Amino acid sequence: MKKIGVFTSGGDSPGMNACIRAVVRACIYHGLEVYGIKYGYDGMIKGEIIKMQSHSVSNIVQRGGTILKSARSTEFRTKEGRQKAYDQLKKHGIEGLVAIGGDGTFTGAKIFSEEFDIPVIGCPGTIDNDIYGTDFTIGFDTAVNTALESIDKIRDTAASHDRIFFVEVMGRDSGYIAIQCGIGGGAEIVMVPETETTIADVIKKLDTGLRKTKTSSIVVVAEGDEEGNAAEVMAKVKAENPKNEYKVTTLGHIQRGGNPTATDRILGSRCGIAAVEGLMAGQRNCMAGVMNDQIVYTPFDDCISKSKPINQDYLKMMNILSI
Repeated sequence: MKKIGVFTSGGDSPGMNACIRAVVRACIYHGLEVYGIKYGYDGMIKGEIIKMQSHSVSNIVQRGGTILKSARSTEFRTKEGRQKAYDQLKKHGIEGLVAIGGDGTFTGAKIFSEEFDIPVIGCPGTIDNDIYGTDFTIGFDTAVNTALESIDKIRDTAASHDRIFFVEVMGRDSGYIAIQCGIGGGAEIVMVPETETTIADVIKKLDTGLRKTKTSSIVVVAEGDEEGNAAEVMAKVKAENPKNEYKVTTLGHIQRGGNPTATDRILGSRCGIAAVEGLMAGQRNCMAGVMNDQIVYTPFDDCISKSKPINQDYLKMMNILSI
């Protein structure tokens, strides 16, 4: 293998640039040519492919987002679209790919690799930490710290006005951000998709806290909780228990931005180098992740199909710490 392409796809996450940088410099270190593919699969189809040098990734390790940009691609979901993408890769002589993204990115990579016999290795770039085969995903640590900083500030005003705040964090299918923010931010309740927390449970917990001289509370709600988002949960609680003052804050996309933490910069760098060296060693159709502080390669099939449940110790900690 002499030429490798790298691209980012799906939602951006802090640390993606560190991963791109690692891929580029690992290729150069090992004597390979490296090409950046802009705008994910859409850019691959359109031929937005540029040769990259060491200086192409200078001064990006500390930046959030992705210098290669990201975009959704409806066309890549068709066989004709994937054929166009393959033709562009062949035109540039690209023999292997590093795909930085989440399960949607890996699903596309798996199909593409099987159809055209081109090896692809993924790097887990998503803030949700919901990919099987790695302890943490690139961007998760930064997202938690960004959300936690906001929760700390919200608690100041909650305490000043004796209010109950419902704070919504990202996590359509995963409660990892919510549970870690809840523990780190001293929340009274955390609501996540993985476990059922009823409105009755929320009201009981809040009333218990208020009877113990608590004058304010924080409820962290993952956007995909079965009871709804933070605004919906608050409305249900208020309908049953209107005597308190309630407020809602939705943190939204601020969780996807910002300078990556050291943890995400290092994780992105490790995964990027591992992806390049995996391709050189003949690995394909898999993701380079880190488990128990060791690089591991997990088949895309497992990354896509297997769930990653929340550590039960975290749930136990919430119950103990919120009394």
